[in-house]
Amino acid sequence: NAGTEADVYISVYGERGDTGSRQLLRSQKPKKFLKGQTDIFAVEAVHLGHLYKIVIGHNGLGSGNGWFLDKVVIKDPVTDLDYTFLCHRWLDQGQDDGNIARELTVTDASTFPGRQELELKREETWAAEKWKFQKGNTLQFYNRLTHGFICLGPDSRVDALGDKKNKYGKVFFMWVYA
Repeated sequence: NAGTEADVYISVYGERGDTGSRQLLRSQKPKKFLKGQTDIFAVEAVHLGHLYKIVIGHNGLGSGNGWFLDKVVIKDPVTDLDYTFLCHRWLDQGQDDGNIARELTVTDASTFPGRQELELKREETWAAEKWKFQKGNTLQFYNRLTHGFICLGPDSRVDALGDKKNKYGKVFFMWVYA
């Protein structure tokens, strides 16, 4: 059940613009988007320069519309470069996070040197820091210029006085230098 019968759409983004939403219609295979199958499509567009992201998804229609997408590889015939966009997730309202569309950034390090490392660092940082933003936590930011605190409460309240006697329990300090 990893394939889909839904209509699949893609938008490709590059340094010179994007393709807009395009339906992937004619695969080189007799039946498209089957489990374990690699489908190949020709998409005509102006040259977009170096590609940096795609948005791919489906319309959610048809029986068995959920889809597990491994990756998308775009071959640029002008530059002879391959752009790889890893997904390895479900596009299914009943699986994973329920999204039927994904925004994927290029993962090919040869296309944008350092971009893959930067994305990995961003993901590692978020994995280490996201616990601070869980429900019920209050954040205090220290302003070195004013020597004061700004509190962001779990109820979305902003307190510019930054009362240190916090009724919400856990308080996390972050020093922000500007």
